[in-house]
Amino acid sequence: MPELPEVQTVVDTLNQCGIVGRTIDGARVRWPKTIAGDSPAGFCRRVQGCRILRITRRGKYIVLCLSGGFTLLIHLRMTGRLNWTRQDRALNAHEHVILKVGPHHELRFQDTRKFGRIVLTDAPEAILGKLGPEPLGRGFTRARFFIMLQARKRQLKPLLLDQTFLVGLGNIYVDEALWLAGIHPCRRSDSLDRQEADALHRAIRKVLNQGLKNEGTSLGSGQGNFHAVGDRPGKNADKLNVFRRTATPCPRCNTTIERIIVGQRSSHICPVCQKMSG
Repeated sequence: MPELPEVQTVVDTLNQCGIVGRTIDGARVRWPKTIAGDSPAGFCRRVQGCRILRITRRGKYIVLCLSGGFTLLIHLRMTGRLNWTRQDRALNAHEHVILKVGPHHELRFQDTRKFGRIVLTDAPEAILGKLGPEPLGRGFTRARFFIMLQARKRQLKPLLLDQTFLVGLGNIYVDEALWLAGIHPCRRSDSLDRQEADALHRAIRKVLNQGLKNEGTSLGSGQGNFHAVGDRPGKNADKLNVFRRTATPCPRCNTTIERIIVGQRSSHICPVCQKMSG
């Protein structure tokens, strides 16, 4: 699933395409379940004629602010991607929602596994307001993070994946951050002392900024793999230390990386660098 660096990369490339300021002249929906909270016909009717005012990100949502008081929220889920293309290019089998933007181009939502969702709403805070703080935001301080951790009594891995606790993190960057901080994913959040919490805070920011610098993480070459607008794969895979590195040496201590299950999710750890203590 695309995480904060991947979603922000999509937002950045959309802004570079010159979409902002253009009008949505029409829409088509080929897979009705992609549209959440509305019928395909209702979605197409309401979005037509809206001008795209700005494109931003909140958590894992791509946020298109439109004229008329509407907001288009796009969640890529596991395999979603956005294609910006001339409208005379043939549709592929997995392009499920098509927005005609301007006289010659279309913004197409492609989703191989069909888990992604698009919401057109005049009350975006009903969805976005439930999300936790942005880990790269100025308000996400070490002091605040320590208080957040102490207020919960949950295993770290599931807690860090919880978008109501902290947004933007998924399996890749949680595993990488916990390894960098030297903390086991099964540790209880309130067991971390101030020094450990500060180390995890730094690690979260470092792995996310690294992912952003490398325009996201693409693993493999399948159709469901992450690609930014323009079919650009991310370049961060070679920078990963533990995620999907099972049975390879830990870059820090040379111990074999292990794969374990935490909260029904696959996790990758170094059993020496990330001891279960505290």
